[in-house]
Amino acid sequence: MLAQETTTSGGTSEVHSAWPPSGHPSPTWLQARQLAFDCAVPLAPVELPLALAAGHTLARDVTALQELPHYASSAMDGWAVNGGGPWILTGHEPVLSPGRASVIATGGLVPVGAQSILRKESGQIHQDADGRLLLRLNDNAKEGEPGPGQHIRPAGEEAAAGEVLIPAGTTLNPGHIALAAVAGHDNLQVQAKPLVGLVLTGSEVVTSGVPEPGHVRDTFGPQLGTVISYLGGTPAGSLRIGDSYDEWLAALGSPEAFPGRLPDVTITTGGTGCSGTDHFRAAISALGGQLLLDGIAMRPGHPAVLAELADGRFVVGLPGNPLAAMMALITMGAPLLEALGGRPLSAVGEVTSAADVDPCPGRTRLIPCRFIEGLAFPASHTGPGMMRGLAWADGVMAVPPGGVRSGEPVPVVPLPWTLPKRNDPFHH
Repeated sequence: MLAQETTTSGGTSEVHSAWPPSGHPSPTWLQARQLAFDCAVPLAPVELPLALAAGHTLARDVTALQELPHYASSAMDGWAVNGGGPWILTGHEPVLSPGRASVIATGGLVPVGAQSILRKESGQIHQDADGRLLLRLNDNAKEGEPGPGQHIRPAGEEAAAGEVLIPAGTTLNPGHIALAAVAGHDNLQVQAKPLVGLVLTGSEVVTSGVPEPGHVRDTFGPQLGTVISYLGGTPAGSLRIGDSYDEWLAALGSPEAFPGRLPDVTITTGGTGCSGTDHFRAAISALGGQLLLDGIAMRPGHPAVLAELADGRFVVGLPGNPLAAMMALITMGAPLLEALGGRPLSAVGEVTSAADVDPCPGRTRLIPCRFIEGLAFPASHTGPGMMRGLAWADGVMAVPPGGVRSGEPVPVVPLPWTLPKRNDPFHH
C-alpha cells in the first residue's frame, strides 16, 4: 500500500496524514542519519578467496609471505653472462661459470654466477673453429654493455618478507587483488558486507507493461538490488507479497522467506503508513522487535521506519512512493549499511544553492539536484511519486526547515550511483 504522502499536479505540495502516529516529534534528518548509523556494529570479518574479495574492506594487513620477487630474475630476453665476452654458450645450468652464457627469457631465473643480462638485440651467435657456439656483442650493443647487474631484478626488490603490502582498512581494488596473489595469498580476511533482502509489497503493483488505472508499475524490483550493491550491501533476493498481515508476518519472520542465510537487513516497500493495509509496525511487534525510528522530519519520505528484530536483524521500512522511498533509503538505509560494513558515516557536503527554496517549517526538504560549475540546481519533477528528476540528478540537497536563498550554502549528499565530478562537493 502506498504511504499517505501525495503531491499536487505540479509536484510541489503534499497532503499528509497525522504524523508521527505516536504524537511525539520526529527526529530531524541529521538525527535520523546518526541514529541509523549508531544502532549497529560492524559484522564479523570473513575469509574470502581472492576472486571474491574486490570491493570489500580489508580487515587484516596483507604482508609479503616471502621476498618479492622471491628470486633474481631477468628483465630482458637475452643471455645471462658471467665475465667479459665473448662467452661460450651453454645449456640451462643452475651455476654459470666465468666466460659462459646461457639463454634466458624475461622473468627467467638468473643462474648462480651470472653477473648481468645481455639483451637479445645486443648479441649474436658464432661458431668457433672447435665447433663451439660463442656469444659476442654486435653493432647494436651500447657502450659498457652489459654492465654489472644490468637487467637483473634482484630478489626482494619490490618487498622484503613480512613487509605490509596492503594495510587493513583498504577498500580492495583489482590491483590489490593482483598484489595479494603475487605475495602468495589465496584468501583474504575482509569486513563482511551486510546481506540485504527485499520485501516488495502492494496488491496494486504490476511488474510489466503499462498499468491500468488503480494499478502502479513496480519501480523497486528492477533497481533496488543495484542500489544496495552501491551502498555496500549484498543483495539476497526479493520477495513479493500483497497487503495482508499474514503475508507481512511470514515475510519478516519465516526462515523460508529467504532460503539460506537470513538477511542482516530486510528492506520493505510500502506499508509504513497508518491505514488498515499498513502492517509494518504490527508485524514487528508480533515478532518481538522494536522500532528505532518511526517517522523522520523530512519531505518527502517522512513515513520511514527502522526496526530491530529480537534476533538482531534490522528492518528498513520505506514509504511506497518511489522518490520518498529513495530519500528514506539514503537517509537511514545507507548509514545502517555503512555501520554494519565497518565503514564510517559518509560525510554531508556543502555547496552553493543556485535557487531559492521556500521554508518547510519543521522538516528538511530533500531535493534531487544537479551540480554545475560549483552550484546546486534543484531538479524539477521531484514529487514523492516521481522519478524523472532523480534520474538525471547528481545528488540531493538537504534544505533546512528555514529554506535557503540563491547564493547561500546548502547541505548535500551524493547519490549512490554517481561518481564524483569536478566542481561538485565530493570531488577531491
